[in-house]
Amino acid sequence: MKYYSTQNKIVYTICAFAMMSFLIAVLNSCSPNNVKIDNSVKTIFDQYNVVGSFGLFDNGAGNFTIYNLKRYRDSAYSPASTFKIVNALIGIETGRISNEKMIIPWDKTIRVFSNGDTAKDWNKDLSLKEAFKVSAVPYFQEIARRIGKDTMQFWLDSLKYGNHQMGNYVDSFWLNQSLTITADEQLGLVKKLYFGQLPFQKRTHDIVKQIMLQESNANYQLSYKTGLSSMKNGKTLSWVVGWIEENKHPYFFVLNLEGAETVNMKLIRIEILKNILKQQGFLEGKR
Repeated sequence: MKYYSTQNKIVYTICAFAMMSFLIAVLNSCSPNNVKIDNSVKTIFDQYNVVGSFGLFDNGAGNFTIYNLKRYRDSAYSPASTFKIVNALIGIETGRISNEKMIIPWDKTIRVFSNGDTAKDWNKDLSLKEAFKVSAVPYFQEIARRIGKDTMQFWLDSLKYGNHQMGNYVDSFWLNQSLTITADEQLGLVKKLYFGQLPFQKRTHDIVKQIMLQESNANYQLSYKTGLSSMKNGKTLSWVVGWIEENKHPYFFVLNLEGAETVNMKLIRIEILKNILKQQGFLEGKR
């Protein structure tokens, strides 16, 4: 009799556990999705004759606001100069960059942009902080050469950064389409950077966060890195990745733009970002 009583208890426990698991599954399937698709952003893209995607993550609420989910999640592109975030992190962590004040002397090569303008902000001695602000390619190419191919590959693998591919050249893989990354992966990187969750020392995180700060006023602090590259289809690709803080609360964003070669991405990308942020209720210190 005791045996049957014990067996019944076991059967009851198993049934109760199964029922609880079923209820949890049902409740989870009924919980609201944390992704909001916002197609109103399209009007801003259309205004500037560009296509692309936008993602915004509200860290406090755990919610995503996304325009063009398929492109945001599934399409990978060259990171272009947004890779300077990772290049700086690796450089500092490995000691190739001492701090944000470290100067690399100009090599006296006069560089010119594709539109014929002289790259006057690049053609001089630059510190890390200055080079990051003006997105000086030669500075970060030199840092990449100092890091070396094997060490760079180790960190790309450790970070699971995009497709991890470097090709043959340590100083141009983020520019020549060898390395690609999705917008979703970009957002994950800057979120981990902000919270010090990347496999680097706290000091490394802090220095890069410091040089990413672009605007700071009473209403908000805006931190980001831009990127620009030519696509195989002849169009121009641009990124803006980073975060905005209002009332000490961070929101992480990724803007991905694609337009005709005649579109001045350098001029419009921050305008587009701010127009979207305003549409989402930012820039006035009310979030």
